[in-house]
Amino acid sequence: KKILEKYHDLFTLQWEGVIGNMHAPSQAEWEQLLTNCSAFLFYGMERFMSHVLLNWLVAMNIPKCRLVILLDLVRSQQSYQRITNSDIHKSCLHIALERPTETAMLLSLTGVGSIIATQWYMSLEENAERLETLLENLLSFHKTTGQTVHVLR
Repeated sequence: KKILEKYHDLFTLQWEGVIGNMHAPSQAEWEQLLTNCSAFLFYGMERFMSHVLLNWLVAMNIPKCRLVILLDLVRSQQSYQRITNSDIHKSCLHIALERPTETAMLLSLTGVGSIIATQWYMSLEENAERLETLLENLLSFHKTTGQTVHVLR
């Protein structure tokens, strides 16, 4: 919440989204957010693809989304238990498609222009530091060129 408040007005006043403690997004909400954005930020627990349906994502066409930032792969005891229970019902191939490289390939095939993603699991604190660094760098870039605003719109 602190990072959201600090960078709320960074590039655009049209930030939309769902905060996990509000409610878990439905597949329809994921689809609406991805198809109506020019940039998408996922900041959450475990694998991004464990939150969306694989069949649904591969059928999407989202070329208006120029940038996807996946700050996922955060693990807690509770998230690990949730993902373990979920993975029991998936094939090995399905689980493999949820890995970072495969997720980036799938998003690219749907039309996403650029993807920034984490590769390794980290703590909540490390993830917050990465988000802070990313936003600071985007802000610095924005001040000098203005191109970031264009990319995010």
